[in-house]
Amino acid sequence: MPTATKTKRVAVKDIESSSDEEEFNGFNNPEPEEIESERDGEEEELERLVFGDAAGFRQRIKGFKTTEEESKGKELVLQDSDVDSGPGLETVQDADLYFIDTEPTALQEKALSAALEDDEDETGGDAPAWSDSDDERISISLATRPQLRKLRRTEAEDVISGKEYSRRLRKQFQILNPVPEWVQTATSGRPIKKRRTSGGSETSDSSSDEDMDLDGEVLTQQPLARLLQDADTITNRATTVNGAPRKRKFRPEVIDIQRMKDIVTSGPSAITCLEIHPTLPLLLSSGPSSTLSLHHLQPTPPNPNPLLTTLHIKHTPLTTTLFHPSPSDPRIFLGARRRYFHVWNLQTGQVEKISRVYGHQEEQRSMETFKISPDGGHIAIQGSARKGGGILNILDANTLQWVAQARVESTGGIADFAWWADSKGLIIAGKNGEMTEWDMEDRIAVARWKDDGAVGTTTIALGGKSEKSLGGWRYISVGSSSGIVNVYDRKPWHLLPTSATSSLGKKPQSKTTIPNNPTPLRILDQLVTPISHLAFSPCGQIMVMASRWKADALRLVHLPSCAVYRNWPTVKTPFGRVTSVAFGEVAVENKGAEGDLVLLVGNEKGAVRGWELRA
Repeated sequence: MPTATKTKRVAVKDIESSSDEEEFNGFNNPEPEEIESERDGEEEELERLVFGDAAGFRQRIKGFKTTEEESKGKELVLQDSDVDSGPGLETVQDADLYFIDTEPTALQEKALSAALEDDEDETGGDAPAWSDSDDERISISLATRPQLRKLRRTEAEDVISGKEYSRRLRKQFQILNPVPEWVQTATSGRPIKKRRTSGGSETSDSSSDEDMDLDGEVLTQQPLARLLQDADTITNRATTVNGAPRKRKFRPEVIDIQRMKDIVTSGPSAITCLEIHPTLPLLLSSGPSSTLSLHHLQPTPPNPNPLLTTLHIKHTPLTTTLFHPSPSDPRIFLGARRRYFHVWNLQTGQVEKISRVYGHQEEQRSMETFKISPDGGHIAIQGSARKGGGILNILDANTLQWVAQARVESTGGIADFAWWADSKGLIIAGKNGEMTEWDMEDRIAVARWKDDGAVGTTTIALGGKSEKSLGGWRYISVGSSSGIVNVYDRKPWHLLPTSATSSLGKKPQSKTTIPNNPTPLRILDQLVTPISHLAFSPCGQIMVMASRWKADALRLVHLPSCAVYRNWPTVKTPFGRVTSVAFGEVAVENKGAEGDLVLLVGNEKGAVRGWELRA
């Protein structure tokens, strides 16, 4: 028996040796044609160390096979920490410590896509209004274009269907542009739909088939409706402290001012009209592009001052757009160089077109310039007729019917006009520098006075409330075509009505303390081109003057000192050609009851930039 066993082992050894010799026969390279040069022992040893030899190569291959066979039988066993782990991991091969993470198979990837689609259906909201059947038939390669490689889930993924491509693009867009917070808040709850009956009453119905078509419209208007409902208390909290009006005091010559993030970076046309609602945090901007934009003034990051909505009126280059000042009557009046103007009701979304002023069509051939009284009761529209000077037609703001007409004698017509603070009269500036104080109650001109210098009056502005002054305004500034701005103090100007009746039975004329040629409080000559814009801050302590005929032509003036601020604007302040200016107050949550005074400037490139003014 021992002899047989020995013979068997030898036979196996001979078979292995013969198989190895056949397997590595190509490495012996026994070609007799090659003539080898004589080499010494040192050279052969060096060649073996660098390139190796057949015997060393066979030995390493055998060792690799042995290691691979042993690793197939190994199992990973989790042991408790209290048990002695033996000699440790010093003798364990690297192949046993790591594994290669392979990509998912086609079946796994298909299951993953189906799971993601199910998740999207559960959280995606409303179903799409339209589906393209070609999306299933087309294929898109994600690996060919570098811009699409970010849509891959694995490095080896390449071709996907059109539907999957659309879904991944939508998901990538939502990651880069998250939904604003005010939209999430507004759409978090489903609004109760209402339908109007023939009698005008509204009945709520959460499951009416007639209201399904209006559901999308209700959701679209919901953010603006909620803003109009809650913004009154927000703004009042920003302008009062402990129930009393908050008083801020600015110092002269140096002002603390900080630039805000641009509300609009550029637009299709110049911004010729800017206005901040006096009680609601709303900003409107418009221009010759026939489009009005409405922004929510909310300077908190990450998305300050979001755009709420826009209104486009075809073939109507807008020249004047104004808010109705009442928070309970959120309407916007839009005028252009047309025989008609529009009224947009923000609560209902209805846009009404007013085609004519009955009885005065010939005098009112254009509605491009108008102003609303501070109490919201009347609208003054500048007439197109210049016979005898100029005409203002006054309409009732609610019924939009003609009420009165103010006619002034001025060479060249009317340059500008403004309402008194108590809405009981207007001041009308003629292009020849003559100012007319017109009383709404008596329908007469109570005073006329001449601007100092009187070189081509271009615009006027009233500001700084004072109950003792004529009309309730403390200051009036008058701009001219030479770049000079005259500032007058109206505090000593009073209206002195007489109660006596003349012997002829005629109503006596009211008298005032306004001199015929008053002396300006200060003459400002910092600008050298025609003045196009003048505006006072709500507190009456800051005045801005600007000219659109020269780039960066804007200055701030402190009142009552009439000192021009010398630290702002700087040479790097990016105004451009100023086409509109507006002051307003914005509520800031982290400041409690105190808000910020903001200055907004629009330019010819369609940009709207803002600055915060701090006392």
